[in-house]
Amino acid sequence: MAKRDYYEVLGVSKSASDDDIKRAYRRMAMKYHPDKNPDDKQAETKFKECAEAYEVLSDPEKRRRYDQFGHDGLRGIGMRDYTHMKWQDIGSIFEDIFGGGFGEFGDIFGMGRQRRSRRTGPARGYDLETSVELTLNDVAKGTEKTIEFTRQDTCPECNGSGCAKGTSPGKCPVCGGKGQVAQAGMGGFFQMVSTCRRCGGTGQVITNPCKKCRGTGKVPKKRVVNIKIPPGVHEGQGIRVAGEGEPGRNGGPRGDLYCYVKVKPHEFLQRDGNDLIAVVPISFTQATLGATIDVPSLNGPKGLKIPAGTQYGSIFRIKNQGLPDVRTGRNGDELVQIIIETPTKLNTKQQELLREFAKTENKSVSPKSKSFFEKLKKK
Repeated sequence: MAKRDYYEVLGVSKSASDDDIKRAYRRMAMKYHPDKNPDDKQAETKFKECAEAYEVLSDPEKRRRYDQFGHDGLRGIGMRDYTHMKWQDIGSIFEDIFGGGFGEFGDIFGMGRQRRSRRTGPARGYDLETSVELTLNDVAKGTEKTIEFTRQDTCPECNGSGCAKGTSPGKCPVCGGKGQVAQAGMGGFFQMVSTCRRCGGTGQVITNPCKKCRGTGKVPKKRVVNIKIPPGVHEGQGIRVAGEGEPGRNGGPRGDLYCYVKVKPHEFLQRDGNDLIAVVPISFTQATLGATIDVPSLNGPKGLKIPAGTQYGSIFRIKNQGLPDVRTGRNGDELVQIIIETPTKLNTKQQELLREFAKTENKSVSPKSKSFFEKLKKK
């Protein structure tokens, strides 16, 4: 299914400011958050769609490429794979995007305590997605492709801590290192405990940020990997490359890279499952008298015998000339559909021969005989 326009997803115009986009994302994420829409798969899908749109439109470089080239402009830049991501992890992604203080957004979703526990222990890195374009010949034989993409990697300057060399995070001055703050409720009879907005629930703040990563602990890095594509893959199928996603947190493992297949249209062949379909035109004389013709295939032209009396739309099957099944390796067939072309320009001799043939059929032809409509008027 084609992806929707990201501006449409968030309900903003293309001239929207960064603050407009942030407010729109908060509003849409609150609307579709799975906690507010339990057991609603459609709402969860829209929640992930909003997160993907925000990732692009909140990043100046990604937004510039998207505005200029659309979704195709985002290939190879290490987009996160929101489709396969757990929705619970999306909050912690944008905790970083919002500058380490997810604040009231996390409190609204009720994720403060969950997020704090996740941040203190090892957590797996996020998956990324990219795409690769294949020809039908690549699909038939399998291939190896070199993929270049950009991902957020551990900052080599601070080793991912976000702190300048020789420094370490300090205790949060707002919550005193607890990660939570308490506020008196109505009448002073009870207290409301919420995640500290200053430290995002970690109890620590970076007082002297690393100059290279500006305190995020991550920097963009280009990555080149070779991906083996098995024979028989289908349009939209994802090839998983383990350990090529974003780095984990607090010693957690890296995420994975999912490379989604796009198949370039073939000039003569169309895919139908593991079969290939070719639509081949022949002349009416070839159809009437029979002939041997060349038909396209992935291995070059193939000879195909057309029997006399072949009708328009007839289908001939060439065994084992299709694509391999990705699981069994067994090849499909090639189906050749015949269409009969009617000539539009005949020389005098050809016209005479056809009129003589028409006489043998006892058929009336123009212009020497009266037309069908002229005869009809006399009835």
